[in-house]
Amino acid sequence: MDAIIPWAPLVLDALSAVLLLALVALGLVVIFGLMGVINLAHGELFMLGAYAVVVATGAGVPFWIAVAIAAVLVGIFGWLVSLVLIERLSARPLDTILATWGLAIAVRQGVVLAFGPGFRSVEKPTDASLSWGGITYPEYRLQVMAIAAVVLVLMMLLFARTRFGLAARAAIARPDMAAALGVDVKRVWRRSFFLGAALAGLAGALWAPLISVEPNMGLGFLVRAFLSILVGGSASLGGVLVGTGIVGGANSVLAQWLSGLSAQIVIFLIAIVAIRLRPTGVVRSQ
Repeated sequence: MDAIIPWAPLVLDALSAVLLLALVALGLVVIFGLMGVINLAHGELFMLGAYAVVVATGAGVPFWIAVAIAAVLVGIFGWLVSLVLIERLSARPLDTILATWGLAIAVRQGVVLAFGPGFRSVEKPTDASLSWGGITYPEYRLQVMAIAAVVLVLMMLLFARTRFGLAARAAIARPDMAAALGVDVKRVWRRSFFLGAALAGLAGALWAPLISVEPNMGLGFLVRAFLSILVGGSASLGGVLVGTGIVGGANSVLAQWLSGLSAQIVIFLIAIVAIRLRPTGVVRSQ
């Protein structure tokens, strides 16, 4: 037990990083799976969630309410992007890549104009720590892990047990047949973009007290989320969790001993090997 205790905070840090990265990656998978859109602005949705918390808490809104508001507002923004931009380009996948790339640039510059290029910070709702069995760990990180785990379970139930999930899975597998059977595919698209954006916004809001909030903060999470999907596979929630476990866990652990750049290089090498050995992802669809 004494030999395990020194490693416990590192393991818990890795687990919290994996769970929050899973929220970002799951949002990407929802959008790509339903719409076939590679959303290069997904990192900016993460960043908007963090800035929404900065604004809300600065206006005196309690932190947890600010987190909920951030997720909803970013989800609405995603819904508007789907309605105004993505649906008009749905028949041209390459154009959607360029459009979301341009949107990412526009959002970043808009944030710079509104808040400046500097760093912002958000106070944690609690500085308390919990102690158990000789292990002391920040209470806020444990709360974040619990929230992320609950959201991931709810997403699994949403797609497995609800009417929306059935319609979404039908739209993924056979959109033409789903439309012929009365499924409003475009409505499903809009809801999926709302959901994917809200997940990214929620992750950004929860991360805001743990990192510096700045206009380029979403890029690193976008890259890691894409790597997680490529490594784990996009066919299921299990693939997302396995991919984020490999990429997010390795990044969190390696960052303890290596510089940020060196850790990123090792992560890319791990991803390259995994993709080479399993091109369709570690978790294959049945």
